[in-house]
Amino acid sequence: MPKILSEERVVEYSAEFKVRVVALTNQLKADTTTIANIIGLRPVMVYRWRQESREGKLVEKPSRRISMTKTAKL
Repeated sequence: MPKILSEERVVEYSAEFKVRVVALTNQLKADTTTIANIIGLRPVMVYRWRQESREGKLVEKPSRRISMTKTAKL
């Protein structure tokens, strides 16, 4: 989820969110501009995140969260 950092409404998105948006644009055959509009982002941001992903700058940081769901062992 985005975080509002100041009164000027500067929004910071998590690396996990950015990685998911980039993955979504790679999976769907829709235009990046269309996807950005659906999500409520500016297309420039999505293009930048895609470029950062290609350059290896955008990497999802591992989470320390533990899944509490019960998984069946086969």
